[in-house]
Amino acid sequence: MSAATSKNSSPMEFQQLRKDGGQWLKHLREQAGYTQRSFAVAVGVDYYTFISQIETGRGSVPKERYSAWAETLGLQPKDFLRQYMKFFEPISYDILFGDGAHLKVVETTDS
Repeated sequence: MSAATSKNSSPMEFQQLRKDGGQWLKHLREQAGYTQRSFAVAVGVDYYTFISQIETGRGSVPKERYSAWAETLGLQPKDFLRQYMKFFEPISYDILFGDGAHLKVVETTDS
């Protein structure tokens, strides 16, 4: 079995991407006129602190909430997810939309 991994990306680079993605989400939220608390209510999140965790790169948007986030931020779900993946799922993004040039195949063994 093989898995795609990034040749040149370190865990620190992935963490920085998540932080950058959090800042992107924060910018969209603020541009739409929401506080963390009001946005949490709008997207059906029980705790506004969860929004903070995502915006600081320590959490991610639950997959079942992608559409709610997109629509609340005034984006088409497809456009939201494509941009979101650049930050939070960069390997998946590159496989789907990139040229894959920075990926290599790593052989793994099945148990």
